[in-house]
Amino acid sequence: MSNSKLWTKDFIIVSSINFFLALVFYLLIVIIGVYAVEEYHATASQAGLVTGIFVIGTLIGRLFIGRSIDSFGMKKTMFTGLILYILTTSLYFIHGGIHFLLLNRFLHGIALGIASTAVGTIVARIIPPERKGEGIGYFSMSTTLATAIGPFIGMTMTQFTSFQTMFALCLALGIISLITGVWVQVPASERAATSADIKEFKISSFIEPKAVPIALITFFIAFGYSGVLSFINFYAKEIDLVHAASYFFLVYSIAILLSRPFTGRLMDEKGANYVMYPAFILYTAGLLLLSLASNGMMMIAAAVLIGLGFGNMQSCTQAIAIKVTPVHRMGLATSTFFIFLDAGLGFGPYLLGFFIPAMSYSSMYMILSLVVIASAALYFLLHGKKDKAAFKTVVR
Repeated sequence: MSNSKLWTKDFIIVSSINFFLALVFYLLIVIIGVYAVEEYHATASQAGLVTGIFVIGTLIGRLFIGRSIDSFGMKKTMFTGLILYILTTSLYFIHGGIHFLLLNRFLHGIALGIASTAVGTIVARIIPPERKGEGIGYFSMSTTLATAIGPFIGMTMTQFTSFQTMFALCLALGIISLITGVWVQVPASERAATSADIKEFKISSFIEPKAVPIALITFFIAFGYSGVLSFINFYAKEIDLVHAASYFFLVYSIAILLSRPFTGRLMDEKGANYVMYPAFILYTAGLLLLSLASNGMMMIAAAVLIGLGFGNMQSCTQAIAIKVTPVHRMGLATSTFFIFLDAGLGFGPYLLGFFIPAMSYSSMYMILSLVVIASAALYFLLHGKKDKAAFKTVVR
């Protein structure tokens, strides 16, 4: 086991960089719509597009860098992404109008897609093969923490400081990521195994077909969560629960952190269905409770349910995507998973923004609960009925 050390310097640094990148993403996603409305008098659909176009850029960045990362070099790709990430973050300080903001959000997203895909590929290389499942689980926790801490910081800072200060924090985290990345040592990889594919333009060079079914489920559950990420700030102001909403994502993360060890063992011992089906129920209940929230306790309770639901579904679907894919295409499976996750989070706010003027935020969350129920049925058809304790062989 001494030759299978997981918590190495490289693993800790790469996980930290992933945390900072995700932190900026989730911090901005909950405040940028409000920023667009207050600074540029954007409409609801424009605010949704400002939020979602970043994720669309991330998707495009992942899609095109995934097939060439090995030939270009993982560390070079990471540094390229981080430098672009810092440059585009700096452009938030320029007040150039709503179209300039949209363009920058798109470019910022592409930079994140490049950097985060490189980071995810690097960590897959540095984790010992016999501890792959355990290592990916711990690495994904950096994103889980960011999904809570980022929105918490963003919603708290909107009450006490300026948008410029928040942009400065995002810039500082990007610079820290670039500096710490210098010390990362990337093991030699089998570049020849993937570089040949780059010459041939085919769908399997961009996505892993075996991971598509579970990734499709991820798209729909992420679409539901995009409504929480992008519009809970507006909803909280509408129902006068801003203070409670500022703790929403913190409680959400605590629910995930406390439940993850239990759900992880449950997946390993019983299979994904034992986690996914209860998670669908909890996620649906959380969205319904959020739609009915009339006091702070109801909103906090909704955060717990959504954390237990979507929070655990996110890690479970990622693990399924890796499990059903051949080892030599694990990186592509991970990329495929995140492409669909990004698509759900990215297109969701834009599409929902068109309907919000015709309905209340409360009605939107109720409708999204129905989307989750439909996703549960789709999960049964695409994976659930075939699952036979698939996680029993995962190395923990």
